[in-house]
Amino acid sequence: MTTSTRGATGTTAEPALLVLEDGRTFRGRAYGAVGETFGEAVFSTGMTGYQETLTDPSYHRQVVVMTAPHVGNTGVNDEDPESARIWVAGYVVRDPARTPSNWRATRTLDQELRDQGVVGISGVDTRALTRHLRERGAMRVGIFSGGACAEGEEKLLSRVREAPAMQGADLAGEVATRQAYVVPAVGEKRFTVAAVDLGIKGMTPHRMAERGAEVHVLPATATAEDVYAVAPDGVFFSNGPGDPATAEHPVALMREVLDRGTPLFGICFGNQILGRALGFGTFKLKYGHRGINQPVQDRTTGKVEVTAHNHGFAVDAPLDRVTETPYGRAEVSHVCLNDDVVEGLRLLDKPVFSVQYHPEAAAGPHDAAYLFDRFVKLMEDQRA
Repeated sequence: MTTSTRGATGTTAEPALLVLEDGRTFRGRAYGAVGETFGEAVFSTGMTGYQETLTDPSYHRQVVVMTAPHVGNTGVNDEDPESARIWVAGYVVRDPARTPSNWRATRTLDQELRDQGVVGISGVDTRALTRHLRERGAMRVGIFSGGACAEGEEKLLSRVREAPAMQGADLAGEVATRQAYVVPAVGEKRFTVAAVDLGIKGMTPHRMAERGAEVHVLPATATAEDVYAVAPDGVFFSNGPGDPATAEHPVALMREVLDRGTPLFGICFGNQILGRALGFGTFKLKYGHRGINQPVQDRTTGKVEVTAHNHGFAVDAPLDRVTETPYGRAEVSHVCLNDDVVEGLRLLDKPVFSVQYHPEAAAGPHDAAYLFDRFVKLMEDQRA
């Protein structure tokens, strides 16, 4: 029996098939562009903020499964994107909104996905899919819709298994800016920050600009000469996609900054780069942390924060002691309360710290906004 299904816009939707590299499949209907796509299947637990998720460069080459059942309710606008385009490789939702309802919306999410060529699938039991990924771990996946479904499942599975894995992927250079640009300070300029773009989100330099920093955003290929040409009061290393074990140039650049003793702040990929620069290893998490509801403890204050995450790799550093490094004593400053994963590092002898999560709160809670103030305080103290 053939069943006609309808998409978010009310038109008849093409059949679609999701194929995981371990052979499990999920059937649904096309959402967004019709065709095929490959990536790493991961899940995001955020109930809101899908537009920021889609445009976060850290999701490059990942197929995002939304655990929230209803997606697209507030449509799409031109104010909330974190970059100039959608970066996810594919999108998986259970029940897409037929009609968005928000005064800021200018178009539907389904239309935006189609316009940007993002292949998705809807009508999937995302709860079952998420449970599978939690048990088996993040893995390669393909989404096939329309004519792309014509091949047999065995052939499609073979193609999924031929796709590149995330482990060993060097991706920051693919998402970073090619040309340096400046985000001016809001109000009086108090500091200059050199921000190394490894996949930066638009809200991050804005949060620093709100605190009086003129932010010079530099390409991932920037050298120490490029960084210090702007006479920075502080240096920032951004979030970004890929395996930190491949990031040789950012690690070497960070070590030059550490040698000079300039105040330094890293977020997400920047935290992993700091870990490597200090001599710690990194490793791939089974299924990662993604969403806006992750509990983290700031071990310097004891405060527990609800935070926004997007990372599939973590730093391997001891939680129970201070570690001697080539740049002085280091300790784990933040830890995830779900699984004891390292969520932050700091040096005790230099003005340097980093966190694994996203204090810019786009999307997400504002519990960690104080970290930008902490960076400002380091720059103030250094200047004094």
